[in-house]
Amino acid sequence: MLTLAWPMMLAALLLPLLIPVKRQKARPVTALKLPGTLAIGASTLEHSPRSIGKWLALVAWALLVIASARPQWLGDPVPLQKEGRDLMIAADLSGSMQIEDMEYQGKLVDRFTMMQHLLGDFIRRRDGDRLGLILFADGAYLQAPLTFDRYTVKRYLDESVLGLVGQQTAIGDAIALSVKRFAGLEQSNRVLLLLTDGSNNAGQFDVTQARDLARQAGVRIYTIGIGAESMTRSGWLGVQSRQVNPSRDLNEEVLRDLADATGGRYFRARSGDEMAQIYQALDQLEPVSRGEALWRPRTELYHWPLASALGLLTLTLLLNRRQRHV
Repeated sequence: MLTLAWPMMLAALLLPLLIPVKRQKARPVTALKLPGTLAIGASTLEHSPRSIGKWLALVAWALLVIASARPQWLGDPVPLQKEGRDLMIAADLSGSMQIEDMEYQGKLVDRFTMMQHLLGDFIRRRDGDRLGLILFADGAYLQAPLTFDRYTVKRYLDESVLGLVGQQTAIGDAIALSVKRFAGLEQSNRVLLLLTDGSNNAGQFDVTQARDLARQAGVRIYTIGIGAESMTRSGWLGVQSRQVNPSRDLNEEVLRDLADATGGRYFRARSGDEMAQIYQALDQLEPVSRGEALWRPRTELYHWPLASALGLLTLTLLLNRRQRHV
């Protein structure tokens, strides 16, 4: 099937009609008649190089306009099977995420920086998934609705800062908000990825209520507990350094229960390397079919009228040059 990508460009075919035409006064032409020959006079002017050049220029203009309209040949429809997941990410922005206990590639960084870096790489790899982002601390807030634009989701994650939504940890509110965002989807493989380093100590929903809502809505929750199990804390005024557990506030039992009750899985990230391995495991989630889409291959044909127009313009220039030398 032949079609035009930009059919409105054909309106440019009328532009030559707007050019004013200079009318020349008719001159008497004397015809010389010779025996056995035709009269030489006005009839020869009708086929002069100048008039032929004008017609060639008009045809070349028409071909250029057709080329600018991008003629295309549409092939037969080809069925495409789109696959992916609806994945909501809930990221903890509580005050404890600033603790520097995450080792990655030989360096010690805070939990929030590590989460931003590795979670950003995870988001970039989710080609074909519909992603959303929830930030939570004192409450839960939707930062990015479910979208195929994963680069925008990553940008929102990169722009988030600690303390933006408080200092505490509202895990129940984050789960309830994700369930609400999934509610309007007719067909969806609903997955929530919850990252936190604490326990539920804020918000309107407790974890049990949120867990039941997620289970009823068919939301599978994957939980990641962030934080090292030990770190050295330097002493002051001669007090000797000592080993402490920076993750004592992390409630692994609750996170494991959330995952088990909804058919997900609990992961423990004690370092950057462990977190990177967790994201690789999450990449193996079973995709969901989004239905069949049709794609029609397009073959561009604009180069044919474009080449013809250039050829006619070249011929017009040659005729004009010949006329000047006659």
